[in-house]
This record gives sequence, C-alpha cells and structure tokens, in this order.
Amino acid sequence: MSMCIGNMKIDSSPRPHRRLNQSAAAQSSFSRGSKKLLDTIFVGIDRDAELIRDKLVEDQRKLDVVSIVGMGGIGKTALATKVYNDGYVKHYFLVRVWVTVSQTYDKRGVLIQILESIRSQLGIEKASNSLLREMVHKQLMGRRYLIVIDDIWHTETWHELKLFFPHDNNGSRILLTSRLTEVAKHANSYGLIHQLGYLNKEKGWELLCEKVFHGNECPKWSIKLGMQIVKNCQGLPLAIVVIAGVLAKEAYSEEFWEEIAHRTSLYIVGDENGCMETLGLSYNHLPLHLRECFLYLGGFPEDFKFEVKRLMWLWVAEGFIQHDGNRSLEDIAEGYLVDLVDRNLVIVAGRRKSNGGLKACKLHDLVRELCLKKAKEEGFKLQFSAAITQPYKPLRMLIYEDIDILPAQNLRSIVFFSYFRSLGDAIANGFRSFELLRVLDLQKCKLDDFPEGVELLVHLRYLTIQTDLLVLPVSICNFWSLQTLIVYVMYDGCIVLPREICNLVNLRHLFTCPPYGGTCSFPRSIGKPMNLQTISKVSLQDGVDDFQKYFPYIKELHCIIHTEKQKDFKSLSYLEKLKLEYFPISFFITSVKCFKFPVSLKSLTLSKCSLAWSEMSFIQSLPNLQVLKLHYNAFVGSCWNTDEQVFPHLKVLKLSILDIKQWEAYNRSFPCLRQLEIFYCSSLEEIPLEVGDIPTLELIKIRRCRPCVCESVRRIEEEQRDLGNYDLKIYIQEEW
Repeated sequence: MSMCIGNMKIDSSPRPHRRLNQSAAAQSSFSRGSKKLLDTIFVGIDRDAELIRDKLVEDQRKLDVVSIVGMGGIGKTALATKVYNDGYVKHYFLVRVWVTVSQTYDKRGVLIQILESIRSQLGIEKASNSLLREMVHKQLMGRRYLIVIDDIWHTETWHELKLFFPHDNNGSRILLTSRLTEVAKHANSYGLIHQLGYLNKEKGWELLCEKVFHGNECPKWSIKLGMQIVKNCQGLPLAIVVIAGVLAKEAYSEEFWEEIAHRTSLYIVGDENGCMETLGLSYNHLPLHLRECFLYLGGFPEDFKFEVKRLMWLWVAEGFIQHDGNRSLEDIAEGYLVDLVDRNLVIVAGRRKSNGGLKACKLHDLVRELCLKKAKEEGFKLQFSAAITQPYKPLRMLIYEDIDILPAQNLRSIVFFSYFRSLGDAIANGFRSFELLRVLDLQKCKLDDFPEGVELLVHLRYLTIQTDLLVLPVSICNFWSLQTLIVYVMYDGCIVLPREICNLVNLRHLFTCPPYGGTCSFPRSIGKPMNLQTISKVSLQDGVDDFQKYFPYIKELHCIIHTEKQKDFKSLSYLEKLKLEYFPISFFITSVKCFKFPVSLKSLTLSKCSLAWSEMSFIQSLPNLQVLKLHYNAFVGSCWNTDEQVFPHLKVLKLSILDIKQWEAYNRSFPCLRQLEIFYCSSLEEIPLEVGDIPTLELIKIRRCRPCVCESVRRIEEEQRDLGNYDLKIYIQEEW
C-alpha cells in the first residue's frame, strides 16, 4: 500500500471520462491497466466512509480514537483504506501512518513500520527499542497525525501501543480496525465504534457484477443465479469477491453458475467455518498447477507483504513452475500469480509504475487460514516450529521465532521471517542432514563467518545471506544448482566474489542489497560466460567489454562504473532495465560522455554522470524506453529544452536532486507520459503548463521544490479542471 506522508494535497472529485483528444495508442495502453481500477473497488461503504471521515476531522483538539469493528472478511481494512486515501483526510493531517498489527504483535516491528512510513531512515534496524520509541515520539510531536492501526486483537497490545503517540491537543486521531468490540471499548469507550455490517443483496449483487463482468453488461440468466449466490454468501464481501473469482473464469456458462449456486447453498457464511467452506470452493476450482503456489503463500506471516520478484524466484526454486514453450520460468510464475489475483485469492499491494504489473501482494488473513487448512489436508507440509514431522513428506520450515532446527532429511526450505541469533554450531552441523535443501533464506541471521558444512547443500537453488565478510568464500561455488543469490552487505563497501563464481552455471539472479549501500565486485577474470539475467548492485572494474563477454543474457543490471571505458552497453541485446551510477577513479574526471545503449532498453536510471542536457538525444532515440529516472546530477546545466525531442513510449519521468532552473517541455514531447515526479530540484522555477495537456498524464508528484514550482503545478491542475479533466492527480509536499 502506497503512503503519502507530509502535507500533500489531492483532488478526490469524481473522475469523468478522458478528454476526446486522447490518442488511440494511449487508450490501448490502459487496456492492461483496467484491472488496476478493480483492485480498489469499494461497494456499499460510501456512507460508512463519510461518517468515519467526518468524525476524524471534527473540531476537537484532544487525541481521539475511532474504531471499525466487524468479523473477518467484512471489509474493515477496505473501509479504513478508503478513509485513509480520502482527499480531505490527506489535506487535514500533516502525517499519516498505516500500521498492521495482527494476532502476533511485535512491538519492535510496529515502531519500525511507523518510522519507515513517515520517512525512510537508515540504521533503524540496529536501534534499541527505547531509541525507536523516542524517534517515533519525536517524529510525531507537534504535528497533526492520523495513525491507522489495522487488525488489532488484544487489549494488552493497545495499552502498549497508545504510549507511543504524543497528546498535543492539535486534532490528531487514531483509527483502529478489530474483530473484537472489547478491544475498541478499551481504546475509547466513549468514542465512535463503527460496527461494520453485511452488504444488502443489492450491494452484494453490484459487487459480484463488478468483479465478474468488469462493468460490462451481464446476461439476463445470471441475475437470478447471482442473487442466490449473494444470498448464500450472506453479504460477506470477502466471500462474494472470492466466489466472483471462480465465476469470472466461466462468466457466461449458465450451467457452471447453477453448480456454484447449489454448492454455496450448502454452507452458511455467518460463522467462520461456513465462510471457510465457501472460500474453499475457490480452491477446489484452482487448476492443479496453481495449487502448490497458492498453498505456499500460507507460510508467509499474517499480513506479510511479499515482493513479487522474490516470490517468483522462490516458486521457481521450489519446483512449482512448469516449463511452457520459450517463456522464462519467472515469466510463467508471474502469470500464475496474475491468475491468483484474477481469482481474487491474492490482494495487490503495489504495482509497477510503467506498465501496471504486479510489484507487491498479500493475503487476506481468512484466505491465509484457507491456505493452511488445505495444506494440512493435502499433506503440503509447512512447519512453524521444531516439532518432528512425517519423515517422507517434503518439509518447508518458515520460522518466526528463535528456535532450534532439528535435523531432517526431508527438509526442502528454511526461511527466517524474524531476527535470529547468529547461526550456531548446532544448526551448522545440521547442514549434513539437509542434503536435499533447495531454499535457504538467512537474511535475518547475522553470519560472522560462512558456516561449515553449508557447501554440502549441492541441491540449493535459492540462497539469501547477511554478512560483513569482505570476500565471499570459494565454497559458495559448490552450489552448482543455485539459481538465485542475494547478499546483504552489512557495511558501506564492496564484497568481492570468487573467480570460481562462473561455475554456478544455473545462476540467473545475483543481488547485493541494502541497508548500508554495499556492492559486489567480480574479479578481473571469471574464466567463462554465465547465464545471469539479473545483477544488482555490481561494481565494474575492468570495463564493459569483458562484462558483455561474460554476461551475454543480462536483462536487468544495476552497476557502478568508474571509467569512460565503461560507457558502451549497446551489445547487451537482452538488456531491458539499466541503473547506472558513476564514481570516477580519478578526481579530475567529473563526467562521462556519450553513452551507448541497446534498443531493447525499457527502463533507465542515471546517477552522478554530470551529462550536458544537449546529450539527451542518445536517450530520446531509444525506441522502447518507458521509464527514465535522473538522480544526483545525472545531467547538469540550468536549462533543459526538449525542443524537437520526442520520447515516443515514455510513461514515467522522475527528476531528483538536479541543478536545473528552466525546463521547456511540450505535450508532443511525451505523448504517452503517465507519471511525472520532481523531487529536491531546489533551483527549478516551474513546471511547463503544456505538460498538463499530455492526454495520458495521470499523476504529478512534487516533493521539496520551490514554492513557485508548487504554484505552477496548481495552475496546471486548475486549467485541467476547467477543461473537464478530473483524471489528473496532484501530490505536493510543501515542506521547503
């Protein structure tokens, strides 16, 4: 869920159809994105949202608590989301924070959630709980804030949470969602406790139609059967939405609808068991190839937001993905996930800016319970503790707490979701008994040294480690089956890969991750080409010529270059996403000139390159470019005049920390632009008015620019409203 923090304003007026001059190409570009609108359909809760919003913004200075109460699947989170994203709520509260608590309350996790949503901060992972609490207090003090605490289960949790939030008598509010009225009463017995009820049959039918027919006309025969299905779901939105996902696959089959109407009539949804049986219908209609992928999601913690890219790598490593023609396994896996989203079993929690593709997802807690229930019934072993299990069933351990891992030859996966002690001898010795292990995620385990015995895991396909080692040991190259390697470098420096890394013939994804800005470095020669498709972040030492020789199939690359020799990427014919940072070896070299990029490139991010704006032509000429991000003096100079430059397919343009003063741009320059972001450009004087006339433009986001820039964006907004364009959203953070 995206969060807009700070004094940002947004117009929440109804959105009519786009202007008639919108090009056919632009219309087609929205065809895939139409599903995006359906992710946030809220049917039947408008009046509830208005009531809660009015209570939150009423003229009362003392800190107040408003609660939304109702059973699982009734729509509490959907209602809270609608209020949280309301235009007036965004305007009224200087700070807005969303925190998900769930049954397993983690104080430290909540504090980190609050701080990360207010402002990204380095080093908070190592801070003590008392320091984190002090930081939260300091960030909220004196500012009118709205805190949403979603899915709180225990009164004890509330009594501890309330101590985090200062009472400044400035109109701040807390919005709770809970299944338990008792918790709401403890939070504020005299405040508003909004009991969320079931949808009536008309609203239930409206929701079913939206999810099955997506605004198209429904066949007449479906009305009676659909009303019967809605009645059987007893007005529970989650049940209606999930059953709609089943019906959508056979939207025009009367016989299939009759079968579903009959089967839902066998269950009563008003209690948890009845709801679970109704949701179970959706699982029974899953194709076989989707079932293991779906059950696997039950192993993630409650309310966990999983990154789609890593989930795809995990599914592939677990062996869930079937080959299908010439498509990559990762593309096939993403297709599986899209299918689960279309069936309304998985919630979209974030989309890619360029094409609306999936970026992050999560499960409703009742759907997660369904996963666990079906996994147990079908012998799909997900283990959360050290208990002994059946020896011949493949076992996947998903660990939320500090426990001992017992040796088990049937173990296929070990994934840690909470911070764990340093890997001890007992676990390290156990590697001899984990010989069939495929997935090992040690991101939450601090490795002082590479554990002995781990080199025996020759079947390992997915490995994540956290380390402060300066050199990765050669033993890592024994993992000849390894497909994905993710290294968290716990210092601001470069970890050196062994020369034998080329022996990992199946390695496709190599990631070096934050928190401290570390990178990885290949040796001067690695001997032979590799099959890597994704690399991030790598420091190129020897020039891009060798890089092209050794990594011919690279699709996604984030690299740091040091010399002008490393400027030609044109022969990387598979490259689609490139992020370049320039750190010259010589103090006297300040820029690199005339990059060469492949025509396959779709996304480009440049940083610290100090290029002249006149050199933009080599980027403008890229025929498939959809995303362009310019950071930290990627280009230097006071004026960028796009003039005759046309970026034919560019959808996202982001400028941040540039010294530009004047920007001359025209609507014809960016015919497909959807999103414009300007951050920290302290010299910029205005956004050109013609930018508002781009027919595809959906969003302008401004952060920490001069007041004159904010004023120019407001003029664009006013002009577009006068023309009847209510599609354009404006976000402005006015702090200067």
